[in-house]
Amino acid sequence: MLGNLVRYLDSIVARDPAPRSRWEVLLYPGVWAVFWHRLAHALFRADLFLLARMVNHLSRFLTGIDIHPGATIGRNLFIDHGFSVIGETADIGDNVTIYQCVTLGGSNPTNGVGGKRHPTLLDNVIVGSGAQIIGPVTVGRRARIGASAVVTEDVPEGATMIGVKARSTLVKAETWAREFMPYGTPCQEPCEPGGAAKGVQRFDQLEDEVALLRAEIAALRAQLDQPVRDSEPVVKGL
Repeated sequence: MLGNLVRYLDSIVARDPAPRSRWEVLLYPGVWAVFWHRLAHALFRADLFLLARMVNHLSRFLTGIDIHPGATIGRNLFIDHGFSVIGETADIGDNVTIYQCVTLGGSNPTNGVGGKRHPTLLDNVIVGSGAQIIGPVTVGRRARIGASAVVTEDVPEGATMIGVKARSTLVKAETWAREFMPYGTPCQEPCEPGGAAKGVQRFDQLEDEVALLRAEIAALRAQLDQPVRDSEPVVKGL
């Protein structure tokens, strides 16, 4: 059991550059949320639903993360920060990473029958902050859900989904092959001071291009507004 705990903590350290030791990871609310869920899920499977709910509410109060006792969670789930919600029939595979404010929500069946109504996340999925995955959809292995994306349909293996409603974006093979992509969102610029400077430079370039286009449009409008004299021949193309 101790070995499994060490492997779990090491899997989080491998995905998060912030902690300096395993002891720091033990303070993470996501780690405690998974711990309490293991207990609540065992009670849920034993049909002790009230006790399972009590553990669930205690966990939510302490961690800010709401995982329904009925949800099935694989190995090495890393919930980075809190305020995420995981529904009753959600099924999460191994080595999944979920950032803050994520919802694995359910559809509301019109016939009142519960059934499978929450998402299934296969192994090595990354869900960016604020993403919403709704309904009994399946997110394929190694798929990335970008920040604030809203997913309502199945996601193919290895796809990166962005936007509302989420759509797939083409990702280079070398990017797809990376073991881990923070926040599930590929960036052309590195998230370092140099990358930020390049971003500002690119923004300035775009502003200059917009200003140039506006000047050209103004010049064209001025030409169109000038009256054409009858005595002057109209030259085609001018």
